[in-house]
Amino acid sequence: MIQLHVTKKLLAKLPDNKSGDLSVQAGENPLSGWHANLIMIQRRNCIVMVHDATRFPLFMPCLTKPDFANLETWFADTFMNTLLKCGANDQQMITASNLLAKLYIDSICDRSVQGTMNQLKGDIEHFILYNDIKVADLSGPSTGARMADRPCTVKGRKDCIWPDKAMLELLDEIA
Repeated sequence: MIQLHVTKKLLAKLPDNKSGDLSVQAGENPLSGWHANLIMIQRRNCIVMVHDATRFPLFMPCLTKPDFANLETWFADTFMNTLLKCGANDQQMITASNLLAKLYIDSICDRSVQGTMNQLKGDIEHFILYNDIKVADLSGPSTGARMADRPCTVKGRKDCIWPDKAMLELLDEIA
Protein backbone atom coordinates (compact mmCIF):
# COMPACT_ATOMS: atom_id res chain seq x y z
CA MET A 1 0.00 0.00 0.00
CA ILE A 2 1.00 3.59 -0.56
CA GLN A 3 0.10 5.98 2.22
CA LEU A 4 -1.34 9.30 1.03
CA HIS A 5 -1.99 12.06 3.55
CA VAL A 6 -4.55 14.50 2.17
CA THR A 7 -5.80 17.85 3.38
CA LYS A 8 -9.35 18.07 4.67
CA LYS A 9 -10.26 20.12 1.59
CA LEU A 10 -9.21 17.26 -0.71
CA LEU A 11 -10.67 14.57 1.55
CA ALA A 12 -14.09 16.23 1.19
CA LYS A 13 -13.91 15.76 -2.61
CA LEU A 14 -13.01 12.06 -2.46
CA PRO A 15 -15.61 9.30 -2.31
CA ASP A 16 -16.14 7.88 1.19
CA ASN A 17 -14.72 4.46 0.30
CA LYS A 18 -11.27 5.90 -0.47
CA SER A 19 -10.09 6.12 3.14
CA GLY A 20 -9.64 3.36 5.64
CA ASP A 21 -7.51 1.79 8.34
CA LEU A 22 -3.78 1.72 7.78
CA SER A 23 -2.47 -1.80 7.46
CA VAL A 24 1.04 -2.92 8.34
CA GLN A 25 1.87 -3.11 4.62
CA ALA A 26 1.69 0.67 4.12
CA GLY A 27 5.07 1.35 5.74
CA GLU A 28 6.87 -1.41 3.80
CA ASN A 29 6.57 0.24 0.41
CA PRO A 30 9.45 2.71 -0.24
CA LEU A 31 7.08 4.82 -2.36
CA SER A 32 4.71 5.18 0.58
CA GLY A 33 4.43 8.55 2.23
CA TRP A 34 2.86 11.25 0.05
CA HIS A 35 0.98 14.42 0.91
CA ALA A 36 -1.70 15.89 -1.35
CA ASN A 37 -3.65 19.12 -1.47
CA LEU A 38 -6.53 20.41 -3.55
CA ILE A 39 -5.79 23.81 -5.05
CA MET A 40 -7.83 26.09 -7.27
CA ILE A 41 -6.06 27.65 -10.22
CA GLN A 42 -8.11 29.70 -12.67
CA ARG A 43 -11.26 28.23 -11.10
CA ARG A 44 -10.10 24.69 -11.88
CA ASN A 45 -9.60 21.88 -9.36
CA CYS A 46 -5.98 20.76 -9.33
CA ILE A 47 -4.08 18.43 -7.04
CA VAL A 48 -0.47 18.82 -5.97
CA MET A 49 1.27 15.86 -4.35
CA VAL A 50 4.69 15.67 -2.74
CA HIS A 51 6.63 12.55 -1.73
CA ASP A 52 7.67 12.98 1.91
CA ALA A 53 11.25 11.70 1.69
CA THR A 54 12.32 13.04 -1.71
CA ARG A 55 9.91 16.01 -2.09
CA PHE A 56 9.18 14.71 -5.60
CA PRO A 57 6.12 16.65 -6.86
CA LEU A 58 3.14 15.54 -8.92
CA PHE A 59 0.66 17.94 -10.50
CA MET A 60 -2.80 16.95 -11.71
CA PRO A 61 -4.60 19.86 -13.39
CA CYS A 62 -8.28 20.37 -14.21
CA LEU A 63 -9.83 17.44 -12.38
CA THR A 64 -13.55 16.75 -12.50
CA LYS A 65 -15.77 14.83 -10.08
CA PRO A 66 -15.22 11.44 -11.78
CA ASP A 67 -11.45 12.01 -11.65
CA PHE A 68 -11.52 12.17 -7.85
CA ALA A 69 -13.14 8.72 -7.79
CA ASN A 70 -10.22 7.40 -9.88
CA LEU A 71 -7.44 8.99 -7.84
CA GLU A 72 -5.35 5.80 -7.81
CA THR A 73 -5.30 5.67 -11.60
CA TRP A 74 -4.48 9.39 -11.83
CA PHE A 75 -1.69 8.95 -9.27
CA ALA A 76 -0.09 6.02 -11.08
CA ASP A 77 -0.35 7.65 -14.51
CA THR A 78 0.96 11.02 -13.36
CA PHE A 79 3.79 9.47 -11.33
CA MET A 80 5.04 7.27 -14.17
CA ASN A 81 4.80 10.03 -16.78
CA THR A 82 6.51 12.55 -14.50
CA LEU A 83 9.35 10.06 -14.00
CA LEU A 84 9.66 9.77 -17.79
CA LYS A 85 9.82 13.56 -18.11
CA CYS A 86 12.56 13.59 -15.44
CA GLY A 87 14.69 11.24 -17.53
CA ALA A 88 14.17 7.95 -15.67
CA ASN A 89 15.85 4.96 -17.32
CA ASP A 90 14.17 1.62 -18.07
CA GLN A 91 15.25 -0.01 -14.80
CA GLN A 92 13.94 2.91 -12.75
CA MET A 93 10.62 2.79 -14.61
CA ILE A 94 10.27 -0.96 -14.01
CA THR A 95 11.10 -0.52 -10.32
CA ALA A 96 8.54 2.28 -9.97
CA SER A 97 5.90 0.26 -11.79
CA ASN A 98 6.48 -2.72 -9.50
CA LEU A 99 6.10 -0.53 -6.41
CA LEU A 100 2.78 1.01 -7.41
CA ALA A 101 0.06 -0.24 -5.09
CA LYS A 102 -3.33 0.61 -3.66
CA LEU A 103 -3.55 4.03 -2.02
CA TYR A 104 -4.38 4.31 1.66
CA ILE A 105 -5.78 7.79 2.28
CA ASP A 106 -5.92 9.61 5.61
CA SER A 107 -5.98 13.23 6.78
CA ILE A 108 -2.86 13.20 8.99
CA CYS A 109 -0.47 15.84 7.66
CA ASP A 110 3.11 16.93 8.33
CA ARG A 111 3.63 20.70 8.47
CA SER A 112 7.06 20.50 6.81
CA VAL A 113 5.67 18.71 3.74
CA GLN A 114 2.66 21.03 3.70
CA GLY A 115 5.11 23.94 3.51
CA THR A 116 6.72 22.33 0.46
CA MET A 117 3.26 21.91 -1.12
CA ASN A 118 2.46 25.58 -0.48
CA GLN A 119 5.74 26.61 -2.10
CA LEU A 120 4.98 24.30 -5.02
CA LYS A 121 1.55 25.88 -5.44
CA GLY A 122 3.12 29.34 -5.52
CA ASP A 123 5.72 28.23 -8.05
CA ILE A 124 3.06 26.76 -10.34
CA GLU A 125 0.90 29.89 -10.07
CA HIS A 126 3.94 32.06 -10.84
CA PHE A 127 4.82 29.93 -13.87
CA ILE A 128 1.25 30.21 -15.19
CA LEU A 129 1.03 33.97 -14.67
CA TYR A 130 4.54 34.75 -15.92
CA ASN A 131 4.07 32.74 -19.12
CA ASP A 132 0.40 33.74 -19.57
CA ILE A 133 -0.74 30.09 -19.79
CA LYS A 134 -4.17 28.62 -19.17
CA VAL A 135 -4.08 25.84 -16.61
CA ALA A 136 -6.12 23.67 -18.98
CA ASP A 137 -3.21 23.82 -21.44
CA LEU A 138 -0.69 22.51 -18.91
CA SER A 139 0.56 18.94 -18.92
CA GLY A 140 0.64 17.56 -15.38
CA PRO A 141 3.77 15.42 -15.88
CA SER A 142 5.70 18.21 -17.64
CA THR A 143 4.80 20.68 -14.91
CA GLY A 144 5.71 18.15 -12.22
CA ALA A 145 9.08 17.50 -13.86
CA ARG A 146 9.74 21.24 -14.14
CA MET A 147 8.94 21.68 -10.43
CA ALA A 148 11.10 18.66 -9.50
CA ASP A 149 14.16 20.33 -11.00
CA ARG A 150 14.68 22.82 -8.19
CA PRO A 151 16.21 22.64 -4.72
CA CYS A 152 14.01 21.95 -1.70
CA THR A 153 14.75 22.15 1.98
CA VAL A 154 13.64 19.43 4.35
CA LYS A 155 13.17 19.82 8.07
CA GLY A 156 16.05 18.15 9.88
CA ARG A 157 18.49 18.34 6.94
CA LYS A 158 21.07 21.05 6.50
CA ASP A 159 21.54 20.58 2.76
CA CYS A 160 19.01 21.03 -0.03
CA ILE A 161 17.71 18.12 -2.03
CA TRP A 162 16.78 18.07 -5.69
CA PRO A 163 13.51 16.11 -5.86
CA ASP A 164 14.06 14.65 -9.33
CA LYS A 165 17.53 13.35 -8.46
CA ALA A 166 16.39 12.14 -5.02
CA MET A 167 13.50 10.10 -6.46
CA LEU A 168 15.68 8.54 -9.16
CA GLU A 169 18.32 7.68 -6.54
CA LEU A 170 15.62 6.09 -4.36
CA LEU A 171 14.50 3.93 -7.30
CA ASP A 172 18.13 2.95 -7.99
CA GLU A 173 18.64 1.93 -4.36
CA ILE A 174 15.51 -0.24 -4.43
CA ALA A 175 16.53 -1.92 -7.69
